[in-house]
Amino acid sequence: MQMNITFRHIDPIDSLKNYAREKVERVNKYLDKATEAHVVLSLERHLHHADISIHSGTFLLRGKERSEDMYASIDLAMDKIEKQLKRYKEKLKHHHGRERVHHRQEYVEQMKVRHRVFEGHGAAEQLVEQPAQKIVKTNEFLAHPMGIEEAIMQMDLMNNDFYVFTNSTTMEMNVVYHRKDGTIGLIEASGVEKKSLVGS
Repeated sequence: MQMNITFRHIDPIDSLKNYAREKVERVNKYLDKATEAHVVLSLERHLHHADISIHSGTFLLRGKERSEDMYASIDLAMDKIEKQLKRYKEKLKHHHGRERVHHRQEYVEQMKVRHRVFEGHGAAEQLVEQPAQKIVKTNEFLAHPMGIEEAIMQMDLMNNDFYVFTNSTTMEMNVVYHRKDGTIGLIEASGVEKKSLVGS
């Protein structure tokens, strides 16, 4: 597994590099196909942040944590990843055995999603009242084709509250998300209005 370790606002320390590498390589006992890992260790406002991403086939696993100690942050981030790996171990192995390229893959690879984070807190209506609100972070990623069950698994593996993907059945953009009541929600987005079946 190829591994990149980046230090931000903190001196690169060999002991931290070795510790992070040792912790990340533990995923090999759960995965048959971990290809690369990215570890970002940073110091922000006196807190030690560990952001760990691991690529396994078409899936991305991610754990982010912060604490007053970098070693503890690495442990906490990897604990999140390992928790999801234990939950989805068999499904991941099964999926890797049947990976395929969709016949419309080239078209789908052009479909990108941009996720923006706005400064401050508040309800959505506040964004309408304050259109000049500052964007503090923008992420752009491909909306890969997959089934709804796979999308839910990917959301959990990334420890995210939502996940945007291309529904491999309809080839339309969908969003799965965690609802406040603990259930999973699905948003189906379409650029074409669907005809109602009522009265037909």
